[in-house]
Amino acid sequence: MNAAATLVLAWGNPGRRDDGLGPAFAEAIRDRGVADLAVSADYQLQIEDAAELCGCSRVLFVDADRGGPAPFRFHRLEPEAGGSGGPGFTSHGISPARVLRLGRELFGAAPEAWLMGIRGYDFDDFGEELSAAARVNLEAAIAAVLEALAAGCGEGGAPRFAAVAAAEQRGAP
Repeated sequence: MNAAATLVLAWGNPGRRDDGLGPAFAEAIRDRGVADLAVSADYQLQIEDAAELCGCSRVLFVDADRGGPAPFRFHRLEPEAGGSGGPGFTSHGISPARVLRLGRELFGAAPEAWLMGIRGYDFDDFGEELSAAARVNLEAAIAAVLEALAAGCGEGGAPRFAAVAAAEQRGAP
C-alpha cells in the first residue's frame, strides 16, 4: 500500500472542551474525502507516529493553541536537533519536532512539515463541545487547509501551505 502524499497528525483531548480542536480538525478533514490525504488523531503524539511519516511528502501537525493568534498559528517545522541524550521521549507523548527527528533517524523519512495551532479558549472545563469562538477558528483552519490542498501543488509538489503561513502572518487566513 502506498502512503498518502500528505499526512495530518492531530492530537488533543475532546473531553476537555477546546483541547479537542486537533481531533475535531482531523475528523472534519477526513470527512471531506480529500484525495491523497491520510489522517490520524489521538490524545497525544507517540513515538509510533514517526513510522507514519514513511512515504509521505508532507505532514501537517494540528493541535489546539492556548495563546496564539485567532483563528490559528501556522508555520514550517524542522526536526528537533539530535543530541547525545538518546531519543528523548516519555510515555506521555512527544513534540512534533521530535516525531520528525525520530522519523528521520529510525525510518529515513524526511517530509516537509508544518505545525498548525488552532486558537482555543476553554481548556479548564470538562465537556465534549467546543466553545463558539473555537468553532469559528476551527472552520477558518479547515477552509485554509482545504484551499491550500485544492490549489494544487507549488514548486516541489507541495500544497501551497506557504501561502497559508503568509496569510496567517498578515492576520488574514
